[in-house]
Amino acid sequence: MKKKVVYTEEAPAPIGPYSQAILVDQMLYVSGQIALDVSSGELINSNITEETHQVMKNLDAILRAGGTGFDQVVKCSIFIKNMENFATVNEAYGQYFKQEPPARETVEVSRLPRNVNVEISCIAVV
Repeated sequence: MKKKVVYTEEAPAPIGPYSQAILVDQMLYVSGQIALDVSSGELINSNITEETHQVMKNLDAILRAGGTGFDQVVKCSIFIKNMENFATVNEAYGQYFKQEPPARETVEVSRLPRNVNVEISCIAVV
């Protein structure tokens, strides 16, 4: 078993001591992503729908860099600041998993990095 760091400039650089993703054998472990726009460095958080879509775009870029995509995601973890936004986040998130959605959990938390409203991580098969 050998681990490989996966990095792409198409997603925000890590803001701490972690990697965007780690590939081990045929499994890609993607770190939690927030709604940072890679081109501007700004947070996209004017509304929860746009914020969730930006998170998913960041996940997509990392998945592609790791040689996989949303159709191979087996597990997601969603961290949300306010469970009242669950339905809206769920609707945006669901657009990326049309068939055979992955296992997941959604957890309300008191704070997230940069005071964002949603953070999502995932695990995918390569």
